[in-house]
Amino acid sequence: MNKNKNNAITLLREGELSEPIGLYSQGAMIANTASILFVAGQLAVDENGSIVGERDFAAQVHQVFSNLGRVLRAAEMDFGNVLKFTTYLTNSFHLEEFYSVRAELFARLFPTAEYPPNTLLVVERLVQAEFLIEIEAIAGRN
Repeated sequence: MNKNKNNAITLLREGELSEPIGLYSQGAMIANTASILFVAGQLAVDENGSIVGERDFAAQVHQVFSNLGRVLRAAEMDFGNVLKFTTYLTNSFHLEEFYSVRAELFARLFPTAEYPPNTLLVVERLVQAEFLIEIEAIAGRN
């Protein structure tokens, strides 16, 4: 078990657990929490609700993480508070690009290389056909 900078969050990566096959932990546990934040699925929209990066998967990934950051900051949290991501892609064709863009972003968002758990699903479509990715999160803090 590895505790992150928030000390209340323990990332499960050792013991009987297999090594993750990507940039995530097998589980995250929070103890004695006063606040848990459930972040709705974030899409590639700007502050005005306009779609960002139509047909540009990398641009949409960047915008989604930017939006996640905004929600976290509104709750006085940051990416170090994230307990779990759930990622929805509309096409398995985007998997390699997702992993590449996420690795670039995670180097900055998680500088200690302690990644929260992530479930990745490939779905038929999202709320609007223009959206290629959606990510929801759970975060917590004392």
